[in-house]
Amino acid sequence: MKALTAGWLLLRGVGHVASGWWTIRTRFPQLTQAEREARVQRWAARFLQIWRIELDVRGQPPQAGPVLMVANHISWLDILVLHAAGYCRFVSKSDVKRWPVIGPLATGAGTLYIERESRRDAMRVVHHMRDALRRGEVVAAFPEGTTSNGLQLLPFHANLIQAAISTPAPVQPVALQFLDKASGEISLAPCYIGDESLLASVWRTLTTPGVQAVVSFGVPQAPEGRERREWSAGLRAAVDELRAVR
Repeated sequence: MKALTAGWLLLRGVGHVASGWWTIRTRFPQLTQAEREARVQRWAARFLQIWRIELDVRGQPPQAGPVLMVANHISWLDILVLHAAGYCRFVSKSDVKRWPVIGPLATGAGTLYIERESRRDAMRVVHHMRDALRRGEVVAAFPEGTTSNGLQLLPFHANLIQAAISTPAPVQPVALQFLDKASGEISLAPCYIGDESLLASVWRTLTTPGVQAVVSFGVPQAPEGRERREWSAGLRAAVDELRAVR
């Protein structure tokens, strides 16, 4: 029965992705930016509902920019969870842009792409982030640079924090967790790490009932007098503290 249910949920999810792709192709050109952002948030929230993932938002999401959000990175679900909590522009690895269907969805939602191994490309993206912040947008980044199992944080890379210092704009720490709703313990079902395929992670998530996505928003920190490496370490500590609250 688990497999049958998961298969049905997978089909519904594919249909929802196709609907989002069609909306971006046909409707987005006629919509204002505010209308696009609202559509993205509703689409992401509905996706979580379809796949039976309960969303628990704690703290205060940014209502307007300029704000740079920094979050830990666990799963392919992270972007959907943050979008469902409140629209933002993500900084994502360039591979996502080339993914079938998902790439156009991410691009339509305003994603900024980065070549992770290229220091020169990191600086290019920092400039684009700075410009977005100066326009009053909310930008989100994963300073770990890759996913982890969610049990502990990886070191935060400081490069992208420079965008907030250059603007200047506040940075808001955000903690992501996936919990088993019944026990309240960490759920490893949505993890997407190492050489595991995306489909394997998706299937494990769909066959694990009772997954709860918790997104905890901390207090924004002002950039005045900050040095990016020291600030990056402080933001990592703030995210870790948010993760400790159950």
